[in-house]
Amino acid sequence: MEKVLDSPAAAQSNGVNSEPLDFRVLTAEEERKLWRKIDLRLMPILSLMYLASFIDRCATVTGNARLQGLEAELELTGNKFNIALTMFFIPYCIFECPSNLVLKRFLPSRWLPAITLAQFLSRIAMGFVRTYGELVGTRICLGVVEAGLFPGVAYYLTLWYPRHMLQWRIGLFFGAASLAGAFGGALAFGIGFMSQTGGLLGWSWIFILEGIATVLVGLVAFFVLVDFPATAKFLTAEQRAFVIMRKKYDNSSVGEEEQFEIRHVVEALTDWQVWLHTLILMAVITNLYGITLFLPFGHSPAVSQLLTVPPYVPVVLFIFAYWSDRIKMRSLFIFVGFLFSLIGFAINISNAPSGVKYFGTFFCVTGPYAAVPGIIAWLGNNLSGQYKRGVGMAFQIGIGHFGGTFASNMYRTQDKPRFIVGHGCELLFVAIGLISVAATVLVSHRINRRRDEETRTALNEVYSDDVLRRMGDRAPDFRYTL
Repeated sequence: MEKVLDSPAAAQSNGVNSEPLDFRVLTAEEERKLWRKIDLRLMPILSLMYLASFIDRCATVTGNARLQGLEAELELTGNKFNIALTMFFIPYCIFECPSNLVLKRFLPSRWLPAITLAQFLSRIAMGFVRTYGELVGTRICLGVVEAGLFPGVAYYLTLWYPRHMLQWRIGLFFGAASLAGAFGGALAFGIGFMSQTGGLLGWSWIFILEGIATVLVGLVAFFVLVDFPATAKFLTAEQRAFVIMRKKYDNSSVGEEEQFEIRHVVEALTDWQVWLHTLILMAVITNLYGITLFLPFGHSPAVSQLLTVPPYVPVVLFIFAYWSDRIKMRSLFIFVGFLFSLIGFAINISNAPSGVKYFGTFFCVTGPYAAVPGIIAWLGNNLSGQYKRGVGMAFQIGIGHFGGTFASNMYRTQDKPRFIVGHGCELLFVAIGLISVAATVLVSHRINRRRDEETRTALNEVYSDDVLRRMGDRAPDFRYTL
């Protein structure tokens, strides 16, 4: 049983906050309408930003562009295509943590749209590259400018939503990435008919047109996106006060620290759970990118692009997100996601007929996509202190995305058509993920049991509110979500 107070009302009634709380407790119906109002303002634009970002990323466009002549025209022989994919992930991983540290200073309503707009130049440039070196250079630039969007939005959502309402929102946001896989294949199929228009092949038009869509989304975001609950003008003063207090006492019985200190960085990087959660994310990201980078193969370009559409429909992702929030558990659904990947890659590494292998790709895609929101929400739930959470989540997402560099080099041209090496490596990462999830649950459960032995009365005799606030998720009354 979690002792962290689930609402500001509980905080007020239990006297754990010495500050006067000037807000009215909303009825269940009023609170439901409030969160729906916030959802309608935040989630469409955030999902659209990530859809525009991911639809033109290596996981969709590069694979489809490869079918439209990219590999042949740029003479990407040997492992050149794999290296080009890898060069995106290195700066992408490095710049995620610094981006989250400046997000609050530069304000989300400016920083996140600016990131989206900055992607435009790199993507348009990719449509006009004519050499291998130019392709690598543009992909490095794209990795730099894209780095802050995913961790920035994930952290931004933790500043708005209580921790057991978080995965559904991350699921809605990340579901856009899954839809990008579907739209990417369908759009690439249509854009492919523009080949030779203006003297450009179909792969060039894929980058150019989808890059233009990105800049349009970024411009809309500048006018729609809001910053924090305290400054949200679309909410009434009463609603703002409720959201502020609801969040303040969501992760801590005495309120979270909100001022940055360098120790928050140190605490995040030395926290055992940050490293284990990072390993879990790296395993699932390797599964995700491994299949999506190379999914369009085995048929003609047109057929391959259309066949990539169905596996990306994010039905399971939304089911997992809804029930995970409802029962306040993350690990179970993440574990099942890895089991889906196990089934899918086991089918594809076998000598089964192509139709059976295509069925297996549904598990390969569904498993990691359905698990990612839970992994991000799980760490977000278990880090207390706004800046520690921001650093920890950025580190998790940044280092975790190094799995993309592994995935970019596992599926080699010489391994066609069965890709035994690639699928075998994917199964290895599935095993790493399953073991890491189990280890995280065991350690978290043991800590929770030890903390259950202490009561709130005993805590007041030993710790002041200020000390508990500084301890964050290491406070004796904090309980980890499993």
